[in-house]
Amino acid sequence: MNRDHAVSQIKDCAAFDLVIIGGGASGLGAAVDAASRGHSVLLVEQSDFAKGTSSRSTKLVHGGVRYLKQGNVSLVLEALRERGLLVQNAPHLVHSLPFVIPNYHWWEGPFYGIGMKVYDGLAGKLGLEPSRYLNREDVIELLPNIEQEGLNGGIIYHDGQFDDSRLAINLAQTAVEKGAVLVNYMRCCGLLKAGPHVSGVHLRDEETGDEIQVQAKVVINATGVFADAVRQMDDASAKPMLSPSQGIHFVLPREFLPGDTAIMIPKTDDGRVLFAVPWHGRVVVGTTDTPVASASLEPRALAEEIDFIFTQVSRYLTRDPQRSDVLSVFAGLRPLIKAEAGSTAALSRDHLITISDSGLITLAGGKWTTYRKMAEDVIDHAEMIGALDHRHCATHELPIHGSETTPTDETHLHYYGSDALGIRALIDADPALGDQLHPKLEFLKAEVLWHVRHEMARTVEDVLARRTRALLLDARASLEAAPVVARLIAQELGKDSLWEQAQIHAYELLAQGYLLPA
Repeated sequence: MNRDHAVSQIKDCAAFDLVIIGGGASGLGAAVDAASRGHSVLLVEQSDFAKGTSSRSTKLVHGGVRYLKQGNVSLVLEALRERGLLVQNAPHLVHSLPFVIPNYHWWEGPFYGIGMKVYDGLAGKLGLEPSRYLNREDVIELLPNIEQEGLNGGIIYHDGQFDDSRLAINLAQTAVEKGAVLVNYMRCCGLLKAGPHVSGVHLRDEETGDEIQVQAKVVINATGVFADAVRQMDDASAKPMLSPSQGIHFVLPREFLPGDTAIMIPKTDDGRVLFAVPWHGRVVVGTTDTPVASASLEPRALAEEIDFIFTQVSRYLTRDPQRSDVLSVFAGLRPLIKAEAGSTAALSRDHLITISDSGLITLAGGKWTTYRKMAEDVIDHAEMIGALDHRHCATHELPIHGSETTPTDETHLHYYGSDALGIRALIDADPALGDQLHPKLEFLKAEVLWHVRHEMARTVEDVLARRTRALLLDARASLEAAPVVARLIAQELGKDSLWEQAQIHAYELLAQGYLLPA
């Protein structure tokens, strides 16, 4: 992917079959689907791909055990099927992970055991490994730091794990390979209309300030928690359809959860599920569910959410984490669809497609696991609204970029799949590029060059927050790595020292929000 080339394509081709606003999971999925059907597609993102919700998940591809408890069997069925397809189509990023539900009451074993057998059965042929009962000794062996007082045993089951923003980047690359045009840092400032109908978008290049008008047969609003703002560009009187909810996560050192098994606590004080999950050599713990009044690109963890996570996780670990142990704390917003409910934990996780009187299509709700099905549904609608030729969805068995060959790299570079060979080639040509960005981070200088040349990284934040996950894995170490990254990007993009300093300063301000106050 090359941003300068993409911007030139927009200017050269002022009309597309579809324009998609939003570069998160739903927008990127829609771009892949539409382009793979042969439609001309432009996707624009106001910031960087997956900047918002789509890089701030619990890192799980799952059917949703709690949705089964709520009786939403259709959502669980759909999600389990999509989980299986993701494991097949992106094996370099998605893998099976064992979870243990520890039992501290006599009834929990049969209760959760039966529930997980139902979960296994719903997955059918696309299932992972079957669930089974564990005795007390088995649980302690798998989870040495688990609270042992009152522990009776547990249930082990398997679900999917992934790297969310890496999948987003690979989806963007897949869409481009199928003929789509994608551009980050390109803001939609307004909608164009021919009479009462939406006919295109008014764009502003956030890097240059240039303004561009693009015609489209269909415009899709896939902006997640910002969907209502785009709907109101179309109709100022449109009533909000979303009720954002915030969830936060802690990242802890691996010693709090040694081994390769996650913990799932099926019910916390607020009725949510709590996870402690091994990820990239660290442990991700979360999440919360807090209603928020407005959407933000950089939500911040609230004091009460931080206290909640400490309280909940300390009940299940023999060594309780302290504030000084937290490597990073990050917050994300869920674009929940409004409903008459007492709390956001009860709002709909299903996706919803709406079509305004002007023809603007809005895709709202949903979750990462079902992104492909969401995309299929919205492009089916787009073909009808835009009078496009109907073509069957081709993404069920479409390999996602990076999965073309079986990954063989046994280092962290396996997350790049087949692209790991390209990064290795950079190091072979210049061994200095094999140096780490920071002693506490595994990421290499060669990766930064790869991100800029092939993944449309434009800023220090793009590299440290989303192309690598340094900001989430160790916010303080990422701060110390920022000058090295700024210098490498500047050399690639032809930027001067003033740009470097501005980038370092901007990243320092950002990363401070991921450090837990003492």
